[in-house]
Amino acid sequence: MQNLDERSVTAAVLDQMAQTRDKRLREVMASLVRHLHDLAREVKLTPQEWLSAIAFLTRTGQACTPSRQEFILLSDVLGLSALVNLVHDGSGVEQKTESSLLGPFYRQNAPAMGLGDTIAKKAGGAELLVYGRVTDTRGTSLPRATVQVWQTDAEGQYDLQKYRGEAMDMRGNFSCDDEGRFYFRTVRPLGYLIPMDGPVGRLVAAQNRHGYRPAHIHFLIGAQGHRELVTALYLADDAHIDSDTVFGVSKALVVTPRDDDPQAPLKGMPAIRYDFRLGGAAGEGSGRVGADPSQIAPALAGE
Repeated sequence: MQNLDERSVTAAVLDQMAQTRDKRLREVMASLVRHLHDLAREVKLTPQEWLSAIAFLTRTGQACTPSRQEFILLSDVLGLSALVNLVHDGSGVEQKTESSLLGPFYRQNAPAMGLGDTIAKKAGGAELLVYGRVTDTRGTSLPRATVQVWQTDAEGQYDLQKYRGEAMDMRGNFSCDDEGRFYFRTVRPLGYLIPMDGPVGRLVAAQNRHGYRPAHIHFLIGAQGHRELVTALYLADDAHIDSDTVFGVSKALVVTPRDDDPQAPLKGMPAIRYDFRLGGAAGEGSGRVGADPSQIAPALAGE
């Protein structure tokens, strides 16, 4: 029997976990225990603070539904999602388009649409054209690359917020043409306040943070033999472009619509052109920092 103190208890836990068969699980959990124990010692965590943290995590889990993922939101506002994304980007060796967060509002099975269609089936607002080309890192077009897009409407709401998962809007799946080109119509998105009615929102408010994301359009782009790209384009004139509450913006992804773009495939509306470069396939596993909320908690969906 060991007489444990505040230092030796860490070694005792690590010793018990050392027989974990899964090498990666053993590595990750050992590091997690070391950092958690160091945190508790550094801040001299009190029993009441420990209990408050347990209660916060409990409330975060209780806030999750098939149409809301509070834990992804927590990861986002702590910058952990951005960090995981940056680490994943750093594992590539090619100069591809920078990635951004998938976020908590992605949905699988968005409707397939034809080039030039609008993703705004229910929403109104000022119309906007988005177009470009998908290539590899050498600039060679990738015919029939898939382009998934989703965004807020002109009022700053996603369909998951507006319709509670019962209807889809402001999202669609496109297939590039033989030259790797794509174009679609949408409405100008509005920046938005993250959900503040749950535990994560209350945490952000307690930290005196504004809680806003700048206006953006999400993209998930894929092509056979290439690394899937998760990214977003951010509108330069948004008031929060320099202080995204989930740290997703990078300079290379900031865009400004043009009113008189002579190369736009459709006229009569402002246009954004952006060409995406995909890197080569790099092993197994997904680079998506986020997921469809309904796929994370199957028990909540009745499975």
